[in-house]
Amino acid sequence: MKRSVSDAASECLDAVDPHVKLTRTFAAAEAFARGELSFDDHAPPNPIGTPGRPERPRLVHPRAVAQRGLGTVDGRAAFVHAIAHIEFNAINLAWDAVYRFRDLPRDFYADWIGVAADEARHFTMLRARLREYGHDYGDFDAHDGLWEMAVKTAGCCRERMALVPRVLEARGLDVTPGMIVRLREVGDEATAAILEVILREEVAHVAAGSRWFRWCCQRDGVEPEGEFRRLLALHARGAVRGPLNLDARAAAGFSAGELAAMSAAAHGSR
Repeated sequence: MKRSVSDAASECLDAVDPHVKLTRTFAAAEAFARGELSFDDHAPPNPIGTPGRPERPRLVHPRAVAQRGLGTVDGRAAFVHAIAHIEFNAINLAWDAVYRFRDLPRDFYADWIGVAADEARHFTMLRARLREYGHDYGDFDAHDGLWEMAVKTAGCCRERMALVPRVLEARGLDVTPGMIVRLREVGDEATAAILEVILREEVAHVAAGSRWFRWCCQRDGVEPEGEFRRLLALHARGAVRGPLNLDARAAAGFSAGELAAMSAAAHGSR
């Protein structure tokens, strides 16, 4: 009997050690591509809990995460650690979408399994860079904002697609270009090059969120732009801060009306 897609997703989610999570993620993505995973599991998913993750980094309130400049090696290491933590969370987020939302088109699972593999590759690159600085994942404090939103949206695929990839993860589209410029100003070409890869691929990840948000809206008989505005106001207005990378967001599937709503939310959060 074939292992199911949801079984593979659960195994990746449950892995505590980062190396094990990465190994399982790459193996599951390859198995899916070869047609070795079935869609036979129609049992409801378990309630969302804490995903597998190591004891470190210590998770603190976002305001308690130390802010360090990029002008020192330790400052750049702390910055790379923060991005690596986002990517580690993004692996879990992608697998949770695969595990939690059942009976959707095959392309949904293909998209999010592909995202999980991409995020695992990003984490691998960032962790290698972190080790070149003399540090490792877990050496700096981090926060859990991404997963907290996953918990809030666990009961509704439409809300998950709207708020996790299109709001929280899309924040990277806005801030990464400026980070690349600043890293090059201090001579850190190696880290800047990694971020360029991540930025390019994250546009496609956010686009997957846009695509499946609209698919869910059509399925549920909901008008997408109005629903996005509603969810933004209800759950995530404070998470939207300017300036917005309008070109990247448009490439990631945001409509003109959605960009206007996000710009207004960013202006109101100042």
